Amino acid sequence: MADLTDTTDVREAVRERYAAAAKSVASPQEAAGCCGSRVSCSDESGTEGFGAALYDGESRDDVPEEAQLISLGCGNPTAVAALHEGETVLDLGSGGGIDVLLSAKRVGPTGNAYGLDMTDEMLELARANAQKAGAANVEFLKGEIEAIPLPAQSVDVVISNCVINLSGDKPQVLREAARVLRPGGRFAVSDVVADEEMDDATRRDMQQWTGCIAGALTRREFEQELAAAGLVDIEIEETHRVHEHAGSAIVRARKPGA
Repeated sequence: MADLTDTTDVREAVRERYAAAAKSVASPQEAAGCCGSRVSCSDESGTEGFGAALYDGESRDDVPEEAQLISLGCGNPTAVAALHEGETVLDLGSGGGIDVLLSAKRVGPTGNAYGLDMTDEMLELARANAQKAGAANVEFLKGEIEAIPLPAQSVDVVISNCVINLSGDKPQVLREAARVLRPGGRFAVSDVVADEEMDDATRRDMQQWTGCIAGALTRREFEQELAAAGLVDIEIEETHRVHEHAGSAIVRARKPGA
């Protein structure tokens, strides 16, 4: 077991794991697994907990196979974000680009979809996927979700798919999301939410952290941090279990204003 130490160690462990996941697309037999971890992809009933199986067939038809292969999320945020023609969307931790490409189609040629990722290998893969999909209204940015490289009040919707839990400074991520949202803008993410009774051993395990479990906020913590970031109308709805001490949830909120 590798114990967590500080935010830098967490970030580098996540970067290493997801760079390896991006490379695995070229060698599927070496794939890192669901959410890049040893966490099981399915629950006791056989329901998929992570990956492209959480998207409907029509959505999967809209993106290249490589974007599906690298889908490591725990939900489908584009299905709950209620995107509209002409909007600007930002995907935090965009990975292979599946949610950016789906968002780009929903906002249409008058809208824009940004993907933000810190991993060069993921960015290279995402840009290749965008080219294959013929998506002209997308842009992939290199950076960290704790310091979004976009101006304040520049996007209408912030989405993310099982990424915020990977950050070592989740309050800062939520503050940044609130900063870049326009007044009235929407926060709509899929993420892992921990049960209150998650054990300390799981919390300390770096393997579980990079696998989307150990770093997850509880419902109470998520609500508190979203409110502290200045967001309102907070809703958290669990969709399925991904671990004995955690579930995948849809998390929605809004920035006050017009």
